[in-house]
Amino acid sequence: MSVESQESPAVSFEDLARLGLLEPYIRANLLALAASGVALSDEQIDAARQAFCRQHQIRDAEALKAWAAAHMLSPAALEAQMRQSLQLQLLCHGDFSAKAEARFLQRKNQLDRVVYSLLRLRDGGLARELYLRIDDGDANFADLAARYAEGPEQATRGIVGPVPLTQAHPALVDRLRTAPPGVVLEPFQIESWWLVVRLESLTSATFDEATAARMAEELFEQWISEQVERRLVDLRPLLEKRVSADASQKASLGSS
Repeated sequence: MSVESQESPAVSFEDLARLGLLEPYIRANLLALAASGVALSDEQIDAARQAFCRQHQIRDAEALKAWAAAHMLSPAALEAQMRQSLQLQLLCHGDFSAKAEARFLQRKNQLDRVVYSLLRLRDGGLARELYLRIDDGDANFADLAARYAEGPEQATRGIVGPVPLTQAHPALVDRLRTAPPGVVLEPFQIESWWLVVRLESLTSATFDEATAARMAEELFEQWISEQVERRLVDLRPLLEKRVSADASQKASLGSS
């Protein structure tokens, strides 16, 4: 099969929708528009250019020119791309930092991280036996998990984490929140599994500078997603109308 090289006409919203590219196209445009409203100092522009070149392993002006040509970018478009990442970072900080702590408090339970030992079994009697062996000091948790565990924790000798605390089953999360570190919990059942668990460590999330930046980025992403969805809602009736008109035209031509 061959594809002839032709000069393509301007791409329509219908074409983008058909190719599954309408949403990313709208998102990219909104990001570019948002970035364009952020002014940079000369020092910031220089830093943005250097960061861009490091990211793309561009070593000199000739390599940068070749990269722009390969991506079919005009000098103005290249400059906009080089500045955009820093502009969006500054936008996140300037517009969303004030709400970052509230976001953190809302998400704190999801940000706490835990490490625990886990041994899950179908047989409640065997779970009880293994628990007693560990609790009495007659056996090592890791050795028993490697031998008897029936879940993916067998491959890690029972160790799970560090992972977000809320990644676990809600019933297990409740136990881990109140468990003393280093103490093996008596077997308990979740659905069809019997679990033997020992909390190794629970690290409570703190609102530091890195977390504040992450929360601001999450708020920015939420805002952009809302803007994209709003634009799609506006476009949907127009696209549906055009699709319907095209279908009617094809049907008319087919019957003539």
